[in-house]
Amino acid sequence: MDKKKLVILYIISSIIWIYGTNYLVEEFVPSPFIWAVERTKEILYIMVTGLFIYFSYSKQQELTDSLEDQNRLSTLINAMVDFVNFKDGDGRWIEANEFGLKLFGLEDVDYRGKTDSELAEYSEFHGDALRYCEISDEETWRNRLITRMEEVLEMPDKTFRIFDTIKVPLFNPDQSRQGLVVIGRDVTERREMAKQLAESQQQYKSLFEYSPDIVYMLNLEGTITNLNPQFDVITGFKRGDMIGHNVSQLLPKKYKKFLPNFIQSVADEVKPVMYEIKIPHRNGNDITLQCTSVPIIVNGIISGIIGYGRDVTALRKAEERLRRTEKLSVVGELSASVAHEIRNPLTSLKGFVQLLQMEDEKHQFYYRIMMDELDRINHIVGELLLLAKPQHLKFSRSDIQKLLSDVISLLSSEAIYYNVQIVSTFPEEEVYIECEPNQLKQVFINIIKNAIEASIKGGTVEIVIHPPQGEHVIITAKDHGCGISKERLDKLGEPFYSSKEKGTGLGLTVSFKIVQAHNGMIHFNSQKNQGTSVDISLPIKQEITKKAITNK
Repeated sequence: MDKKKLVILYIISSIIWIYGTNYLVEEFVPSPFIWAVERTKEILYIMVTGLFIYFSYSKQQELTDSLEDQNRLSTLINAMVDFVNFKDGDGRWIEANEFGLKLFGLEDVDYRGKTDSELAEYSEFHGDALRYCEISDEETWRNRLITRMEEVLEMPDKTFRIFDTIKVPLFNPDQSRQGLVVIGRDVTERREMAKQLAESQQQYKSLFEYSPDIVYMLNLEGTITNLNPQFDVITGFKRGDMIGHNVSQLLPKKYKKFLPNFIQSVADEVKPVMYEIKIPHRNGNDITLQCTSVPIIVNGIISGIIGYGRDVTALRKAEERLRRTEKLSVVGELSASVAHEIRNPLTSLKGFVQLLQMEDEKHQFYYRIMMDELDRINHIVGELLLLAKPQHLKFSRSDIQKLLSDVISLLSSEAIYYNVQIVSTFPEEEVYIECEPNQLKQVFINIIKNAIEASIKGGTVEIVIHPPQGEHVIITAKDHGCGISKERLDKLGEPFYSSKEKGTGLGLTVSFKIVQAHNGMIHFNSQKNQGTSVDISLPIKQEITKKAITNK
C-alpha cells in the first residue's frame, strides 16, 4: 500500500472515530460522566494513533533495511565472476547473478519463483543442463551435505566450459528444506592450463627418460640430483647409487680440481658450455662423453645445472682408425714410388757384393754382413710393396688348425733360439674357415714371432683356438713377457711405429690390413711386465669369395 492511500485511510478512520464516538457518548453516556469519557476517548485515540504510526514506521524501516540488504547482496553476487544462484526449498529460483543469467540465456526472463524445468523452456541451448540441475539438486538434498562436482556445459559456439560447482543445502529447525545455494566457478582455463602442464611434463619426462644420451642434473655444489636411465646403459653404473652424491666421485682425478670452476663458468655464462671428458666404465674401460651443460633458472635465480652427455667413444675410435687409414694410404703411395726406386740399385749392389764374395776370400765376414743387410732391405721393400699394391684375395676353405701347425713348425727353430716353448691348444674337431691361407700364415707368423721375441728366456707362448662361437672363430696368442704400455698399445698397427730396435712397424700394419680384408678384428690386451694377449677374430664364412685390398 502506497503512502497516499495510507494517509486517506488514516483521515477517514479518524473522522469515523471522532464523530462515531461523539455520537455514542451523547446518546448513551450520562451527563456527569461525559467529560471523563471524552477525555478517555481522546487519550485512547492518541495512543492508538501513536501505536499505528510507530508500527508503520517500524515496518517501513524493516522494508528499507531489507531492500538495502537485497541491493548489497545483488551488487555483491553480480560483481562475482562465478555463477551464483539461490533457490527455495522447492527448487524455485529466488536470486541469480547476471553472470548466471547470461550463461543460461535468461537475461530477459522473469526467473524468480520458477524451477529449473520451467526455466529450461526459455533457454534454447541449455535446456537439458537446467533439467539435469534438478537431478543433482535432489541428490544434494538427500545427502544433506555440501556437494562439490564438475559440470561441463556445451556453448553455442561448440566449445565446452567446465564449472567447479558447490551446492549448499539449508534446513529449517524442524529439518525441513529451507533453501539451496549454488555457486559455480568457471575453471575451463585452469583445467586447460593443467592439461597443458601435464602434457608438458609428460613430454619432458619422455625426453628425459628415453633420450639416447645421458641427461644429468646437478646443484651448484656439484651434487647429482637426477639422472636418466641411459646413464646405466652407457656407464654400467646404477643411477640410484649416484643420485645424491657429488659428481666428483665419477670423474677421474685430473678433472676433479676443475669442477668448481666449471660450475661457476656455467652459472656465469648463462649459455651452453660444451666440453669432452673421459670417464671410467664400470668394466674398467674408458668412455668418451661429449657434454653440453646449461644453467637451470627458476624465478630468475640459477638453482643448478642440466645437461646431456653423448657417448662418442665409438666415433673417436672411428676417427682414430680413419687417421690410421689415411697414414696407411700415404705410406702406400710413398711405398709404390720408393720401393721400385730402391730395388733397382739394390739388385746392382747385391750382384756386386756376390761378385766380391767370389773373388775376395779375405773379407768374407764383411760380405756376409752386407748381404744380410741387403736381404733385410729387400724384405722391407717387399712389405712396402705389399702395402702399396692391391692384392686380389681368393678365399678357399682351409683348416685353421693346419695353418697354425705349419706356422708353429716354421717358427719352432726361432723359439729354440730364444729358449721359448710354444704350447698349442686346439679343439678336438677340425675348424674350417673361408680365407686366403698364405696371407693368414703371414699374420700368424708376425704375431707369434713378436710373442717369441717379447718372451723372457725359459718362457712360453700359448696358442689357443677357441671353439667357434656363432659365426666367428677366435685365435689367441699369449706371452708372459715384458708387455706393452698403454701409450704404445694405442699406437700398434701404425706404419713405422715399433718398440724393437731394428723394427719398422710394417709387420703389424700388414697384419691389420690382412685381417681387415678378411672381415675380422685384432684386439691386444697387455700389461707392463705381465705379458701380452692377442685375440684374432675371423668369420667362418665370407660374404664374398674375392676381395681386393685397396689403399683407403
